[in-house]
Amino acid sequence: MIKIICVGKIKEKFYRDGINEYLKRLSKYTKIEIIEVEDINDSNKNIVLEKEKELILKKINPKDYIIMMEIEGNLIDSIQLSNKINDVLIHNSNISFIIGGSYGIHQDIKAMSNYKLSFSKLTFPHQLFRLILLEQIYRSFKIINNETYHK
Repeated sequence: MIKIICVGKIKEKFYRDGINEYLKRLSKYTKIEIIEVEDINDSNKNIVLEKEKELILKKINPKDYIIMMEIEGNLIDSIQLSNKINDVLIHNSNISFIIGGSYGIHQDIKAMSNYKLSFSKLTFPHQLFRLILLEQIYRSFKIINNETYHK
């Protein structure tokens, strides 16, 4: 099973439509769940990170393999990501991808992660990034199963 734990809700319909399309496509390959936690609204970064940390921790299973999405993470290509997902699912029943909020992720959660992953040195809106992550997970399953998919 794959979980995507993320801060905030998707407000725009066009993002929801894209996300739902990839969730539907992925259902052929794996059970996948998106878990949204509240986006804390406070001007104090430390308070926000602490409160979001508590919400995220409630959603993490101690047995999950945690992949932290962060700009400082490993930059890999789609083939390497598919290999990573395949290898992890052979040894673990669950992968949890974590996407932080506007201030990022609390250091305590970063320290818990098994792997830190970056898709780019660029910063993306969280709604768009969720869609990009789902597309790459779908692409990974196409690669794992030797199925054609556009480049």
